[in-house]
Amino acid sequence: MSSRTACPPIPDADWPEALAEFRGGFLGSANVYRVMAHHPALVRAWADLRRHVVIDTSLGAEFSEIVILRAAVHLGSPYEWAHHVVRARKLGMNDARIASIRGDIGEMDEQDGVLAKAVDDLVTHKRIASGTLEELFALAGKDGAFDLIATVGFYSTLGYILNTFDTPIDDDIAHELAQHPLEAAPSKSSAENS
Repeated sequence: MSSRTACPPIPDADWPEALAEFRGGFLGSANVYRVMAHHPALVRAWADLRRHVVIDTSLGAEFSEIVILRAAVHLGSPYEWAHHVVRARKLGMNDARIASIRGDIGEMDEQDGVLAKAVDDLVTHKRIASGTLEELFALAGKDGAFDLIATVGFYSTLGYILNTFDTPIDDDIAHELAQHPLEAAPSKSSAENS
């Protein structure tokens, strides 16, 4: 049994009765949640945290997307990267800014760099370094620092699920990126020389 066949996205016809009320909402809209639906109790527990991390975060939509995209890079999660490129574009973020999140912090704008450094610290050192934390507090406040940590933890768990079960990118997202691929970010040095 391959990892993809172990827990594929559950189609509507096989949707668990225990999650019937969720099918039309966020759970039914993305393959990641259709995979998680193999464990209804986990999905039920997940729903409130998801609401806070995705919708009610004190980071705001753009900062949250920066954090999620940087976490996706560390997790090696093509699914999360693809889905959040599309979400970031819908927020009005341009391709150069989005693409920069894959790269060196020195190539990002200052605020994105603070957020990315905090994500990098968590992944590498399992804590945010004191200097980075001071910058993060100045940028997003204490609630923002807690929400950043929760977001990285939340999306790390999703990334582990996605990677373990080889969850396919949703068709609409794959189509969107095939039609409009992400353009590479120009480096600051090449932009300064033009």
